Amino acid sequence: MIAFRHFALRRGSRLLLSDIDLVIQSGWRLGVVGRNGCGKSSLFAALQGKLESDAGDLDMPAKLRLATVAQETPALPDPAIDYVMGGDEELAIALRDENDAQARGDTEAMARAHHRIEELHGYDARARAGRLLHGLGFSPDTHERAVQEFSGGWRVRLNLARALMAPSELLLLDEPTNHLDLDAVLWLEEWLRRYQGTLLVISHDREFLDGVISHTLHLNDGRGKLYTGNYSAFERLRAEQLRQQQIAHEREQAERAHLQSFVDRFKAKASKAKQAQSRVKRLEKLAGTEAVRAERAFRFQFAVPDRLPDSMLQLEEVVAGYPAASEDPYDDAAPVTAHAANASGDALVILDDVRFRLEAGERIGLLGPNGAGKSTLVKTLVGELTPLGGERKAHKDLKIGYFAQHTVESLREGASPFDHLQDKAPGASAQSMRDFLGTWNFAGDRAFESVDGFSGGERARLALALIAWDKPNLLLLDEPTNHLDLDMREALADALAEFDGALVLVSHDRHLLGLVCDSFVRVADSKVESFDGDLDDYARWLRSRGSANKKADKKAKLAAAQGEAKESKPVVQVESPEERRRLAAAQREGEKASRQRVKKLETRMSAIDGELATLEKQLADPNTYNGPTAEMLRLGKRQTELRGEKETLEAEWLELYATL
Repeated sequence: MIAFRHFALRRGSRLLLSDIDLVIQSGWRLGVVGRNGCGKSSLFAALQGKLESDAGDLDMPAKLRLATVAQETPALPDPAIDYVMGGDEELAIALRDENDAQARGDTEAMARAHHRIEELHGYDARARAGRLLHGLGFSPDTHERAVQEFSGGWRVRLNLARALMAPSELLLLDEPTNHLDLDAVLWLEEWLRRYQGTLLVISHDREFLDGVISHTLHLNDGRGKLYTGNYSAFERLRAEQLRQQQIAHEREQAERAHLQSFVDRFKAKASKAKQAQSRVKRLEKLAGTEAVRAERAFRFQFAVPDRLPDSMLQLEEVVAGYPAASEDPYDDAAPVTAHAANASGDALVILDDVRFRLEAGERIGLLGPNGAGKSTLVKTLVGELTPLGGERKAHKDLKIGYFAQHTVESLREGASPFDHLQDKAPGASAQSMRDFLGTWNFAGDRAFESVDGFSGGERARLALALIAWDKPNLLLLDEPTNHLDLDMREALADALAEFDGALVLVSHDRHLLGLVCDSFVRVADSKVESFDGDLDDYARWLRSRGSANKKADKKAKLAAAQGEAKESKPVVQVESPEERRRLAAAQREGEKASRQRVKKLETRMSAIDGELATLEKQLADPNTYNGPTAEMLRLGKRQTELRGEKETLEAEWLELYATL
C-alpha cells in the first residue's frame, strides 16, 4: 500500500502538486493522466526517491521492490539478451558469484551460487529474456547483437525489456508505448494484464490505457483525483461531475442573486430587518461552488489542397528495399536483418511485387508486425527510396506532406518556429507566418523561442505545422503521435478527419487509426496486401499468426524426432475404421467436458468480477481508512485472493478455449 498524505511538490517557484491525499492499494493498475507539465513525471520521481516532497508525506513499504525504465542506455558491447537479463540484479550477482567461484575452483562457493540461482529461477532466465525481446519486436538473430549497435528507439525497447525482467512489486512506466509498433503494444498490454504487482503508467494512448488500467489518477491544477475504472470510464465520470458542478454553481448563483435582492430591498426597512439579516447569514453560508472553467480545446487544420488529382500515386510490381547491404536499415522504423538479397548480392530486399494504388480521398492505415517493412513502404511512396525493381508513378500535381519517425529529431537546434518556417518560405511576409504559427499555438513571443527548450510534444506540433504550410494533397505519416498528449492526439484526429486529400498512416495509436482510416493494408512476409477487417480482427490475426508459428515449430521438431526414430527402427502405424470411430467418440466426449468446464469458469469469473467491483468501491471510499485497520486489511487481502483466483481461472479458460 502506498499513501500520499497532504503531499505537495514544487518545481522552482511553481507549485506542481498540492495537498494530494491518496492511497494506492497493492495490485492496482493505475493510469496517471493529465496535460503535459501537470506533474506526472515528477510524481514518478518522488516515488523513486529522486524528489523530496515540499509538504506532506509519502508512505511506502520499506522493502518494496521497484522497477522502472531507464532514460539512457550506455553504448555497451554486451549482447542484447545479457543486457535484458541484467534487469534482475539479484540474479546477475548470483551468476557473477558462480563465474568467480568457478574461476577460483571453489566448489563450496559454486554450490551456494547454484542454490541461489535455483531459488531465483535463474536457469530459465535466458528464455524469459528472449520472450521479452521477441514480444517487443526483436527477431531471434538480434538477441546476441551488441547493445551499442542498436539505434536510439531500439535501445528504448531494450530498457523496457530490462525493466519487465526485473522482479518487482511496483512497476513505473512513463510513456511505454513510444517507439513501439502496434503489435508490440498489443503484446505489452497482455503482459501488463498478467503482472502481479502494482502498476503505475503514464500514457497518452487511450486504447492502451483502456486495455490495461483498473484505476485512473487525474492530475489537474495541482490536485489529484482518483477514479475507479479505465480511461473511458474516467472520461464519463469526469464529464458527469463537471456537469453536476456547473448545475450546482448555477443554482447557487440564482439563490445568491435572490437573497441579495431581498437584502438590498428591505435592509433599511425596520419591519423586514430581521428577515434581511437572516438572509445575510444565509449568503455567508453558501458553499461557493466554483463555475466549471472551460478548458480551451486546441484545434488546428490542414489547408484545402490547391489541386487534388484523381489518381495520385502508383507502385507497379515494385521491389522495395535498400541498395546496399552495408546500409543497414536497422533503425527506429524497423529492424531488418533476415531479408533476402537480390541476385547481384548488393541490395537488401524488404518487399517484393508491391502493387499499390492511391486515389484522391483514400485514407489507408498500414498494419504489420515489427520489421515487416511499413516504414520501407512509406519511404518508397515518398520517393526517398528508389525501387530496386518495378515502377513508381506519381501524378505531376502530387504534393506530399511527409512525417517520418526522425522528423522531430531533425528540427534545427537553436532555431525558433519562425526561423524554421522562414527557411521553408523565404518570400512570405513576417505577419502571415506569425498568424499561421499562432493557429498552431505558437503565438506571440513563443514563435521566436528556441526549439531547444521545447518538449517532445511541442516539437511534434511544430513539425506538423511545417508540413501543413505546404498545403499537401497527400499526407504520409509514420508514427506522428509519439510525444503528443491526449488533447493534441484528439486535435490531430479531428484535423485528419477533415482533411480533403489522401492519407497513408502508420501508428500504434488504435484510437487514431480507427477514427481516420477507412481501409487497412497489411505489410507482412515481404508482401503488401489489403486487409479485410478492423483493428480487432488484426489483433486476432496477430495472435493466430503467433500460434501458427508455434505449431509449425512443434510440427517440425516432431517430424525431426520421428525421422531420427525411423533411422533406428521403422514404424508402421495402421488405424482400423473401428479405432478411428472410437478415437472420434473419445474426442467428442473430451470436447463436451471441456465446454462444460469453460461455462463453469466463465460463471465463476463473472462472480469474481462482481465481488471485485464491490471491494474496489469500498477501498476507494475514504471512510474505509477511517475505520478499523483490521477491516481494511481484510478487504485488501480478499481483493488479492480474488485476483489470484481469477488469473488462474483465466489461464485455464484461455488454454481450453484455444484447444476447442
